[in-house]
Amino acid sequence: MKITVIGCGRWGSLITWYLDRIGHEVTLYGRANDPSMRRFIDTRANDVVTLPESIKLTTDINDVPSGDAVLISIGSQGLRGLYDELRPLNIKNSTFILCMKGIEIETGKRLSEVTRECTDPSNKVAVWIGPGHVQEFYAGIPNCMVIDSEDKATKKLLVESFSSDLIRFYYGEDIIGNEIGAAAKNVIGIAAGMLDGVGMSTLKGPLMSRGTREVARLIEALGGKGISAYGLCHLGDYEATVFSQYSHNRKFGETYVKGIAYNLLAEGYYTADAIHRLAEKYEVDMPICEAVYNILYNKVDHMEALNDLFSRSLKKELH
Repeated sequence: MKITVIGCGRWGSLITWYLDRIGHEVTLYGRANDPSMRRFIDTRANDVVTLPESIKLTTDINDVPSGDAVLISIGSQGLRGLYDELRPLNIKNSTFILCMKGIEIETGKRLSEVTRECTDPSNKVAVWIGPGHVQEFYAGIPNCMVIDSEDKATKKLLVESFSSDLIRFYYGEDIIGNEIGAAAKNVIGIAAGMLDGVGMSTLKGPLMSRGTREVARLIEALGGKGISAYGLCHLGDYEATVFSQYSHNRKFGETYVKGIAYNLLAEGYYTADAIHRLAEKYEVDMPICEAVYNILYNKVDHMEALNDLFSRSLKKELH
């Protein structure tokens, strides 16, 4: 398969390396003024990944539609803007694969919805989600992930084409639940980091259990299957987000409560706002995600927010 990857950050570059490793013809596109792309052009490497000569590097956006699929790995809030840039290329009969997690804040739309809205109807749309870190994949440590699409043939083709000894892919069965679960996972990751920051890491157990439950409620309210929250898109990704030293979202939460600046992308910051809006619109009780939102956006003291969670009314665990 001939694939163009848009996004030269740590995940986009790892996926580029991985797809080349398993035999696909891959081009990596990045803007000419992007420091990460300039570094790849100069050295073919970043701090983690070295890209072989078999991978084409380009800063010409006209190269994007030259393959069978366009794989996107950028910040979620920039997706619609990217499609504005791609519109003059009139991409048709291709497959857009979203390797990113988030919800568009202003509209509350899932990223696959944004893609269908902004691209030609002849294109297929799929999402690639699940646990794993660049450092571990590049070291040869395997993991399991999910590919989902509303088009069954596309899903089957991608799972069969992308699976290897390094990544075992599962067929997703609920694109609503998988996208929402994957996005919300980053908010729980921020909460986990906040617990680390205040020395209450033992509360990560309840955080995972109760966090999964409230995300399942949101998925159901949006028309998805609540059980998806217990799959690889969300609960299955917790180890990589709630505990890992490599997780940007966990680290952001930890540094935030310690009053330390954090300059790397923590997608959960934006997702907290998007989920707050969805929870209000669909009247879903999401106390953990709401606590993170209040801390980040309303500047509520983090210890006050934690105490509020513990002072909630008593109830049955799984009601």
